[in-house]
Amino acid sequence: MNFSILLHLQLHTGKRLLQATAAACVLLGLAGCIAVPDDADHMKPADLAHAQLAADIQLAQDGWPEAQWWKSYRDPQLDALISQALQGSPSLAAASARISAAQAALTVSLQSRQVSTGFIGGANDQRYSANGLLPPPIGGSFYTDENLQLQARYDLDWWGKHKAQIAAAVGETNVRKAEYAQAERTLATAIARSYFNLQGSWARLANLQLMLVNQDELVADKNKRIAHGLAAQDEQRKAETRRDELKLQIVQLTTQSTLEREALRALVAATADSLPDLRPQPLPATTPALPARLGLELLARRPELQAARWRVQAALNRVELARAAFYPDVNLTGAFGLDAIDLGHLLETGSRTVFAGATVSVPLFNSKQLSGQLGLARSQRDELIAEYNQTVFEAVREVAQAGANLQGVEQQIRQQAQIVQTTGALQETVQKKFRQGLADHAALLEATLAMQQKADVQLQLHNQQLLAEISLVKALGGGYQAEAGEARQSPGPSPNKPE
Repeated sequence: MNFSILLHLQLHTGKRLLQATAAACVLLGLAGCIAVPDDADHMKPADLAHAQLAADIQLAQDGWPEAQWWKSYRDPQLDALISQALQGSPSLAAASARISAAQAALTVSLQSRQVSTGFIGGANDQRYSANGLLPPPIGGSFYTDENLQLQARYDLDWWGKHKAQIAAAVGETNVRKAEYAQAERTLATAIARSYFNLQGSWARLANLQLMLVNQDELVADKNKRIAHGLAAQDEQRKAETRRDELKLQIVQLTTQSTLEREALRALVAATADSLPDLRPQPLPATTPALPARLGLELLARRPELQAARWRVQAALNRVELARAAFYPDVNLTGAFGLDAIDLGHLLETGSRTVFAGATVSVPLFNSKQLSGQLGLARSQRDELIAEYNQTVFEAVREVAQAGANLQGVEQQIRQQAQIVQTTGALQETVQKKFRQGLADHAALLEATLAMQQKADVQLQLHNQQLLAEISLVKALGGGYQAEAGEARQSPGPSPNKPE
């Protein structure tokens, strides 16, 4: 059962004020008898300063990716797609609505620290009992009571209850902003991945079409040689099998390109006829600037980690709010107005009324309820701290894996470049022999096909490199940064406000 004692102090005379103040002190002393449960063993957040990559994982370059990191690829088509998606994405619209809701809640909390004022006006018609407290002529008659009153109220907030409530609302607002940044990052990286997959498929298709032309010539050459008894049937069948395999690859890549295009259409929220007329572009050779090591300043940029930290901060403030409920509330109230039973006398000086007073609300017999509320707030805080710690571990893992993957792909690209160089040298040798009449056309075609096959592998590795770079940019938080102005409102990280 919830018990509390309300003490209302009307400031009429000094004697009454002294008596009321003494009573208030007694009640405050009683309130001090309610012990706040200890919280010595609560969970601690993980220390980001100790989060480092393994020594054998080396990232590409110093510096962070830009806020619009995709512009480093210098592809106007990609820029247009991401811009279109950021303007019309339903997920971003939902995230923006959540920010507005959190800001509205913050505004409500901020008003609790202000002096609340209100104007009241009213009129009522009442018949007073002839046998009641008031004798005739008032008793047994009807009178109309009119009043106009301006009221003001202020909570002293001695124990920081409203301050904690506001800080929690600030934290929730920043959580929503970080979630918005997370939605932006996820959308931009998904579009970039799908776009480069599409461009990679188109580049491979163009190379495979050239290979198919050469393979058709090789099949025709085998047929001529068989007709003149210069080749075996098995050689022709091998050439035809390879041609059929190339046709199968072309069909598969064509299907994959269609799927990627439709995925891209869905990501940018485009209708059937509103997707830009995309054209094949060479896969970019430039790469975004990436950091050389992982530390506190990098992990703190991840939007979901920012959101997790702000959730913890809001939970800590809610714990303080629950602690403050153990202590008395002190409110100052005042009113000035006019009151009369005759409308004609309402605006006269004699109708004025003045009231000033203080209200003290002291909890006494509801310690179990308050302890339960405090325990719930602490449990929710510990749960959010555990989730935050897990988010830190996941962030380190994701960056480490993305960095190792990119490092491995770059090593493969270097090895493949050596293979391409060797194959190219062999092709040049065959071309010289062909011009000198020392090699036939079939040998030249096979050398050209071998070179094109190595180029296909090179295109695949280049595409994998782009995807690995995008994964690392996502793991590093993209271009997300906190605003210094928000950090002054409440301790902890503060994500930027979406435009």
